[in-house]
Order: sequence, then structure tokens, then C-alpha cells
Amino acid sequence: MALNSVIRSFFLVLSLTIILVGQAIAQSVLIPAPPQIAGSSWVLMDPLTGHIIMEHNSGERLPPASLTKMMTAYIVERELDEGRIAMTDLVPISVKAWQTGGSRTFVREGTQVPVEDLLKGVIIQSGNDASVALAEFVAGSESAFVDIMNQQATLLGMTNTNFENATGLPSPNQYSTAYDLAVLAQAIIEDYPENYPLYAVKSFTFNNIRQPNRNSLLWRDESVDGLKTGHTEEAGYCLVASAKRDDTRLIAAVMGTSSAQVRAQEVQKMLNYGFRYYETARLFRAGQELVDARVWGGNSDQISIGLAEDVHVTIPRGSKDQLESVVDLDSVIKAPIKVGDELGRIQVTLNGESVVDEPVLALTEVPQGGLFKRLWDSIKLFFVQLF
Repeated sequence: MALNSVIRSFFLVLSLTIILVGQAIAQSVLIPAPPQIAGSSWVLMDPLTGHIIMEHNSGERLPPASLTKMMTAYIVERELDEGRIAMTDLVPISVKAWQTGGSRTFVREGTQVPVEDLLKGVIIQSGNDASVALAEFVAGSESAFVDIMNQQATLLGMTNTNFENATGLPSPNQYSTAYDLAVLAQAIIEDYPENYPLYAVKSFTFNNIRQPNRNSLLWRDESVDGLKTGHTEEAGYCLVASAKRDDTRLIAAVMGTSSAQVRAQEVQKMLNYGFRYYETARLFRAGQELVDARVWGGNSDQISIGLAEDVHVTIPRGSKDQLESVVDLDSVIKAPIKVGDELGRIQVTLNGESVVDEPVLALTEVPQGGLFKRLWDSIKLFFVQLF
């Protein structure tokens, strides 16, 4: 083994003070098999890490029913965030919006309704009329809005989703998957957190008509704070829900159950299982120095190395002490080095399985040294590599 490799390995062992050392005799964490779920497909995801805790047919294309409105609301929230519309804007209600059947907010043709009320109508009451009104306001027509919905689905990586309307009413080629809808829920929560509290509102009154949120878990489980239900004869009863307990948030999606009671019951089972046996742990902070390393030919001999973003993992509860971390740096690091340059990788394993594999980056800049410094370092480096 080359001398520089020996030195580098010894240096890393000494300097990686935040290394996660496994127990001398690792005690396996015992986790039961996931519960059986009475539905066509389902998935339980940690949105912070993207880790799938349990799933069944989560990529199967199925009618999404009113879960479609999650995308309708997401696009409206994007328009609000980018300043193209405002909550106080008045939306004219068309004949088409007024006549749209199914679940309704009970808007009236010829009136003008604030965007905020219509958005609440979509999220809380699942109003098809409110969905069409917002689609027409944002894009000029529902068909143009649907084109935006599908473009947005592509951007979010929803590869098994196609929308044909803004409501979720039955349409021959409208489909999504439990996984794609969990990804959409993840985006709603992370991208527009200022609007996410709307998904936890238990009722909304419009036109003197009070309607409850159809997500019954909002009453049963105080940790649940969203998101959306759906139902048609073709789709069955569907639900995407999210809950946060301590520092862990989970998203559960189930499609094709037999009743409103069953969809809530099955999602509750999934959430309880996930929170009981798994946790989200932050291992490293953005900008935290993991190690400093030797630099050749620079105006400094050392450089600080770390990560660009926080690193979180989803792991079985009680297993954090069994994580092992190794930083593998480039064998020779030469100046000039800019902040953000990739200089190696960090790998974290749990019982031999990789849970993190991320690039490590320069946290500081090291300009090239003077001519004499570069010449002297190249001589030293030659002998280090030689032996």
C-alpha cells in the first residue's frame, strides 16, 4: 500500500470526530412485517429522505378521483408564490364551473369569488366547481390548465400520472399511482409550507353552507395535518394523509379501498406502524466540517471538507448507534480549490447496507501557492507517492 494511502487512512480515523461508531456487538433491531392493507395499492414514505417504509403495487396506474385536486391546488399555490395571482383576486364564476357536478363548494354563476375562498373550497370541501373556476382563472380554460398539470407532474417525477381534468371526475385516460401521489404530497408540504395549514382545516363555510373536511383522520389523530381524500365508483375510496410526530414526518397513500371508514382505518395502520418502528435522524449538518485534508501546491496546507446540505436518514428506531461512517477522499488534493469542489464521498452503512452515499465538498477556498511553494510541494509529493 502506498505511504500516502496509509497516512490518509490514519488521518481520517483520527480526525473524523463525528464518525458514527457501531456497537462492539451490534444488537439487531427487531421489526415485524408491515401490516396488511385492504386496498388496491399503497405506500408509506418519509418525505424528508424519500425512503419507502412499506408499499404494495405503488406504481400501479389507477383512477385518482379527487386526489387530482392536490395537483390543482399545488399549481394555484405555485402561482401565488410567484406573484402571478393573489389570494384577494376575484375570480369570475363561469357557467361551466357552476354546472360542474359531484362534490361542490356551491359557487354561483356570474359572481366573483376570492382566490382564497376557492382554494379552501378545493382543499377542504373538494369542490369540483371551485377547481374548474381556479383552472379557468389561472390558465384561461380547464384544458389549458390540464396541460400545465401534466407538465408539472413531469417536473416532479410523477412518471405514471396523466391528468385530463382539474377535478378528478372520471375520464378514460386519467390515472396516477400511490407513489406519484405521495411525491406530490411531499412537494405540497415542502414547496409551499405557508399554505399547508389549509389541509388541516376541519370545515369551511361558503354561501352559508358548512361542509366538513372528508379526511376523518384530522379528528382521530392530532398528529395528522393533511392532505386529501378521493372517491368515485371507478376509483373506490382513496386517501393521501401526512402526519408528524416528534422530528419525523410520514406520508401515507392508499387507493382503491371499499369505504371512507376503511381508507381512514388503513392509513392509520400504516402511520402507526411507521412511527412505531422507524425514525428520521439527522446525521450531518450543511457546512459542518467532517474532516480537514492535506492540500498540495496551495497557499495553505489544509482544507476543510464537509457537505452542502443536511443529511437525514430513515432508520429503525434504536439503530442509530449501529451506523458506521467512512469518508473516502481523493488520493491527491491539489490547489487551486474553490468552495463546493467535490473532493471525495462519505458513505454511511447500517448492518452492512448503504444508507448514505454523498459527495463531500470543499468548505473553504485554497488558492494556488507561489512558485517556490508549488515546487517544494511537488518534490514532497513525489517522495510520498514513491514510498
